[in-house]
Amino acid sequence: MSILLKNCRILVNDKVYSKNILIKKDKIAKITNKEPKADNIIDVKNNFVLPGLIDVHVHFREPGLTHKEDFLTGSMAAAKGGITTILDMPNTIPPTTTLDALDEKRVLAKKSVVNYGFNFGATLNNIADIKKVKNIAAVKLYMDITTGSMKVDDYDAITDIFKISKLTIIHAEDINIKTAVDIFIKNKIKNKLHIAHVSSEKELMYAKNNSIKNQVSVEVTPHHLFMNQNDLQHLGAFAEMKPRLKTEADQKALWDGIKNGLVDVIATDHAPHLLEEKEQANYPFGVPGVETMLPLLLDAFNKNMIDLKTITKLCCENPAKMFKIKNKGLLKEGYDADLVIVDLDKRQAVRNEDLLTKCKWSPWDGKILKGWPVTTIVNGNLVYDNGQINDIKAKEVQYAR
Repeated sequence: MSILLKNCRILVNDKVYSKNILIKKDKIAKITNKEPKADNIIDVKNNFVLPGLIDVHVHFREPGLTHKEDFLTGSMAAAKGGITTILDMPNTIPPTTTLDALDEKRVLAKKSVVNYGFNFGATLNNIADIKKVKNIAAVKLYMDITTGSMKVDDYDAITDIFKISKLTIIHAEDINIKTAVDIFIKNKIKNKLHIAHVSSEKELMYAKNNSIKNQVSVEVTPHHLFMNQNDLQHLGAFAEMKPRLKTEADQKALWDGIKNGLVDVIATDHAPHLLEEKEQANYPFGVPGVETMLPLLLDAFNKNMIDLKTITKLCCENPAKMFKIKNKGLLKEGYDADLVIVDLDKRQAVRNEDLLTKCKWSPWDGKILKGWPVTTIVNGNLVYDNGQINDIKAKEVQYAR
């Protein structure tokens, strides 16, 4: 099976080119000015074609919390949002902290229509499993309170985890980020540290203003980029997440961090909860995000807040590079045919009733955005096109380690 995408606009080294893209099986076979033969020809109509987004931080809630989301509904929502690869977090029920739990999740994830990988959870007593585990994206260490009981706050245990794991993602807020960095420096650890959902100027400085900044990567989320504490006044629980929204000054610092090269990755921290759960007095923290991340960023592009090169670097190239995901993240011959076609002129409101996520709400409900994904191709297959999902199963990613 081959597909020819004709009349594509692509971005190469800050320059825009008009090209045709030939896909054979699951690979980008040719990027050319010619029009080679193909089984299926799609006229892109001078829209941009970008690498499919890689979301390194999602909570698809399976197993144990599938009333909120599962691998099928979460992946359908991701595909609609132009995301072609997701890395799932371990705080499910049971948590993904044992080899058996990881094997169970691998079976459940086979229903996904986007490519998938797994972050393995650290606990106070699973060092043996961390040493044995194979084909994971990273080890996730919760240094602050999260869903479930996975918090690790013992200094020696944290140090051991950092020494063993080639890449550790930390859920750490405020001073705990400095603690993690200090452990790396004191123990001369040579592995990598990825700090999830940095939300303030102080946290950004803790992460990057140190002697190991080249070993540390910083992730920010759309909700911390596009909302601040003022939004709590009208959104209430629907804008409550961990870490919580910060000040306008902190929000600006994150955007400045993107411009200054201090931010390495944008990821959704997609954390769906049902409407009725959010309406309770004792509401859970977290917001959905896989369907709205790219539209929000494209709208920001149209407002001259960010350029396409930076979007693809932080959402495609860097995630693949930092997590060592094979053959993804670039629009390049020989790479996997994970692509998204975007219409930069399309204006459309975010509407809860249109969402594919099982939770069926977004904090951006009613917001009109300019710039939307219109077609998503995963492994050479049209998975999302013209508002329709094609239920074609994807596969687990592999890592260059």
